[in-house]
Amino acid sequence: MKTHPLKGPNRLKLGVFSANADGGLAITDVPERWTAGWQDNLTAAQIADRAGLEFFLPIARWRGFGGKNRVREWSFETFTWAAALSAATERIGLFMTVHVPLVHPLYAAKSLATVDHISGGRAGLNIVCGWNPKEFGMFGVPLVEKGYDQAAEWLEIVEKLYASDEPLDYAGSYYNLKEAVSRPASLQAPRPVTMNAAFGGPGRDFAAAHCDYLFTTFTEIGEAGKHVVDIAGRAEGKGRQVGVYTVCHVVCRETQAEAEDYYTRYAVTMADHDAVDQHMAGKKEFSQSHDREAYDRYRQRFAGGAGSYPLIGTPQRIAEEMIAIAGQGYAGIALSFVNYTQELPYFCDRVLPLLKKAGLRIE
Repeated sequence: MKTHPLKGPNRLKLGVFSANADGGLAITDVPERWTAGWQDNLTAAQIADRAGLEFFLPIARWRGFGGKNRVREWSFETFTWAAALSAATERIGLFMTVHVPLVHPLYAAKSLATVDHISGGRAGLNIVCGWNPKEFGMFGVPLVEKGYDQAAEWLEIVEKLYASDEPLDYAGSYYNLKEAVSRPASLQAPRPVTMNAAFGGPGRDFAAAHCDYLFTTFTEIGEAGKHVVDIAGRAEGKGRQVGVYTVCHVVCRETQAEAEDYYTRYAVTMADHDAVDQHMAGKKEFSQSHDREAYDRYRQRFAGGAGSYPLIGTPQRIAEEMIAIAGQGYAGIALSFVNYTQELPYFCDRVLPLLKKAGLRIE
């Protein structure tokens, strides 16, 4: 088994985010908007794989945010999505994003191990606890008050199932298992690489204690390093080290004016404003994914890329900002585009060589 791509030699790891869902991260009505068809997902994954990007990361979405396009209502379930892409790629890491309260750990252990075997050890697990009460209502399940306590039990069960051939009895606050087994175990030990997307304290404490990587957001590059310092301190208290990643949405064009004009067009003029309103209202009330001020100051960023930091400009400008992000201590960036198959090749051809020249990537 080869080393997982997220443990590879490049100092700044890069991946593609949210291609499994309608619109990706963009909430827009431009005609070229991402419709997340299967063939387009396959093409985008293979483009990223050939370019040497480290990971392909989906969102877990069961219900959309309305608006003209019912944005993100269409999305592929992430276990089966990752399994199919694993068989059609060679190097890239394939992640699954799992709402802990909605997926039993015994089922998750079997599914995760299946993808790890299909991919030859390239599987990854993004652990989330959920924030949208309407989604949980579809399952007849309430939001869990202490979701990360449940997540800790959930992950402990997965690791114990992999660690022993003997049946597992487990009595916890959230799960009770009798003589549970799950074979095969994952190829990666003690389990596939894990990440958690968290901004609030409980999520970061969970990532510090249990995950390999934390995904977080920031509003400006100059203050982004404080989040790296924060998680480093939390992880050090657990005797661990946790890599910190972030998310950015990208418009890369030959000129700065062309990039900025397109960003205004898709994220302001032709934004799906009803869906943006629903998305922002729900996140502001129920989620801890951003600074509170971000909702008032950065509406365009929510239309453009779910409130993530925008990389807008020429290849040189974008490379400079990515170099600055790495300089703040970030180990990787997940990227979204309005249309992945149309825009990812240009990004890879023009930006990756600049990052290599800067010493952030060696392959």
